[in-house]
Amino acid sequence: MSEQSASKTTFFRCTTDKQKRNVLLRDSFAGPAGSSCWLIGGGPSLKEADIELLKQSPAPKMSINLAGTDLIRPTFWTSYDPTQRFMRSVYLDAGIMKFVNRRRATDIVPETTYKVCECPGLYFFDGDRQRGFHDFLSPNHQTIVDWNDSMVQAIDILYQLGFRTIYFLGCEMQISPSKEMIDYARKRNVDYQPEKLLGDFIRECEAKGIRQSELCELQWPQQYHFEQRKPLEAAVATDFHYFRVAQFLRLSRCAMSQAGMKLVSVTAQSRLNDFFEVQSQEEASRQILQQVGDPCSEQTAGRYTDKNNRLPKLCGIMRDFQPLHWSQKPSVDKQPEQNIGEPCVAQKANPDKPCEQKPYVDDADLPLHPVPAKEEWDQELERMKKSPVPIEELG
Repeated sequence: MSEQSASKTTFFRCTTDKQKRNVLLRDSFAGPAGSSCWLIGGGPSLKEADIELLKQSPAPKMSINLAGTDLIRPTFWTSYDPTQRFMRSVYLDAGIMKFVNRRRATDIVPETTYKVCECPGLYFFDGDRQRGFHDFLSPNHQTIVDWNDSMVQAIDILYQLGFRTIYFLGCEMQISPSKEMIDYARKRNVDYQPEKLLGDFIRECEAKGIRQSELCELQWPQQYHFEQRKPLEAAVATDFHYFRVAQFLRLSRCAMSQAGMKLVSVTAQSRLNDFFEVQSQEEASRQILQQVGDPCSEQTAGRYTDKNNRLPKLCGIMRDFQPLHWSQKPSVDKQPEQNIGEPCVAQKANPDKPCEQKPYVDDADLPLHPVPAKEEWDQELERMKKSPVPIEELG
């Protein structure tokens, strides 16, 4: 991580006397092959997902709001809505990293006398309401996007933590009328199409003389995988919000591509499926195992006694090098630059003593050998051992 990026702090802790303490979490979860994370939504399809397969996946899980309740304990959690809507056991679970807006810092944790800022493993951020689609994700941001949505907020958090692939599970991004409602409307010559918004369906019903009160007497739409039901008018507003967020993400695809972020829908019948890659849960899980390894198949026998290096099969050899023209000293100890013709530091202190300047040798000018001679190999190792990067003869 560069000094410039390390100095940028999006996340921080707060105290009960409103003191802010910055925490360097940026890119903490970035990996050489691009780290992946599951994003768990609260849609009814999560009840149909393979929860055991999800639990066994070596990728972390982030849940939003009440998503995953009674099914899985997440690695990360975030919410946009008021504190009192969520669970005490999430706020006080030190094993869950939690991310909430600074405005929640002095809220009271449900069923306790604690403030949110006292919760373990909880980090705050400031929201950005002026973020556009063109810079939805960027390494230059020090805030989290605020588009009035937990899912969009979660994407930005995961990006700034270093994740570059997100698998969306339980994220239908829509609320559909119940089968009983659809059948009732069909008898009055109202045909429902899956691409329709819930609000458009209700308006078509009203145009045919079907009152909302009649629809409310029928079976309600299934809104979440957990026990929670909104009134019909609220469900209509929520469905439109989901539709709008899906369009927000569609319009932000270029910014996500430039930032290296990949969204993968693992939810059938999701509004995201028209705009992003779609995979089954099995396919997504298999990709993660190929990238990370399968903890269920790894063996412990012989690990403490086997002295062989455990490299994959390679076509050649590996050798560590310093970047070309890289200073041998850490950047914090870097000497001040000297202009051409200006006396060096030692000469300024003692003008009568000539300044000793070692000739610069560019590694690119050295002769290359397919297999270095033993002496050259030893010299190279000694030279590189002077650097702060540990070098081993094997590997």
